Amino acid sequence: MTKSRRSPSQSTTSLKPEIPPVGVTVITGYLGAGKSTLVNYILSGQHGKRIAVILNEFGEEIGVERAMINEGEGGALVEEWVELANGCICCTVKHSLVQALEQLVQRKERLDHILLETTGLANPAPLASVLWLDDQLEAAVTLDSIITVVDAKNLRYQLKSHNDSSSFPEAYYQIAFADVVILNKVDLVSSDDSGASIEDLEKEIHNINSLTSIIRSVRCQVDLSNILNCRAYDATHATHLEALLEENKKLSTRDLHDSSVRTLCICEQKKVDLDKVRTWIEEILWDKKYGMDVYRCKGVLSVVNSDQLHTLQAVRELYEIVPTREWKDGENRINKIVFIGGSLKEEFLIDSLRACTL
Repeated sequence: MTKSRRSPSQSTTSLKPEIPPVGVTVITGYLGAGKSTLVNYILSGQHGKRIAVILNEFGEEIGVERAMINEGEGGALVEEWVELANGCICCTVKHSLVQALEQLVQRKERLDHILLETTGLANPAPLASVLWLDDQLEAAVTLDSIITVVDAKNLRYQLKSHNDSSSFPEAYYQIAFADVVILNKVDLVSSDDSGASIEDLEKEIHNINSLTSIIRSVRCQVDLSNILNCRAYDATHATHLEALLEENKKLSTRDLHDSSVRTLCICEQKKVDLDKVRTWIEEILWDKKYGMDVYRCKGVLSVVNSDQLHTLQAVRELYEIVPTREWKDGENRINKIVFIGGSLKEEFLIDSLRACTL
C-alpha cells in the first residue's frame, strides 16, 4: 500500500517487516505551550516502555535544536545520543531526520516508541509527510499520531478572537493537523479574567479541527494510553474514524466562526466511482484549481462494485484510499468525508463529490 502524490518516483514495493514497525508520535505546539514538559513527563513515567526522543526543528531544511549540537564538516550528519533514565534515549540530529530514524530502529535495543518534538514555530505537515511517505522507512516506523500541546491561558490571544489566522498561523496549523490536542495549563484559566472558559476554548479548537480529541491537563500530566499507540494513520483501524465522522455529520457549518481555517463535513448516499474520486481528490489537493487549501482530510467511502468499506486519509498533497473491511449487514453505506483547511467551499464539495457517483 502506497500513498498517492504528485510525482511518484520512489519504489513502491517493500518487504513485509518481520517485526511490527515502531510508532512515531509527533509532539508539536506553540512556543511555551508545554511540549518539553510533556516529553519529560512521558520519559519519567513508570510505563515500562523503551522510548526514544528526537528533538527537531525546521529551517531551510529539516534540522534539529541547533543550540544543542555542532555542525559536522560539509554539513555532515551530526548526532548526540544521550541515555536517559527509565531506559530511554534522547537523540539530537541535524540535516537528516530519515537517517536518525533509521539508526534508532537499527539499534541493538528494541524500541517501543519514538517521540519527535518540534519547535514552537513548526508546521507539522512536512514531518507528517516524511514519516507517512518515505518508502525506506515504511517497514521500520509508522506515524502514530500528531499531538499538539496548547497553552490554555494564551490560546484565545494566539487565535486572535476567532478571526485572524495570519498573526499566529502556526497556532492554527498545529491544531488543524492534530489528532490529539492537550489543552494544557487549564488551572490558569478563569472566565472572570480572560473572558473565555475552558469550554469556550474547546469549542474554538473544534471549530478549527472537529476530528481532534481534546485532553485537559495541568503540567501535561495525562494518561499515556490516550497519546501513545493512537494508530491515527492506520487504515486497518477504522472504528474510531467512523465514530468521528458520524459526529461530524451533526456539525452545522452555520455555527462556525469566520476564520479561514475550519472543519467541513460532507456526505453522499450514492456509491462513488473510485477512479472519479481519485481524480477529484487530486484536483483538490494537487492542482488546487478550486482555491481551497486542505490540510487534513479523512473519510469513509462506499464504492461501486465493492462490498468493502474504503477509508480516505490525506495530509496536504499526500493521500491514500484503501479497502479496510467488509460493510456490515444493515450498515448505512454512506460516503462521509471531513475536510480541515482554509477557504473550504461547502456547496462545491458537495456537488463535486456527487459528480463522482454512478
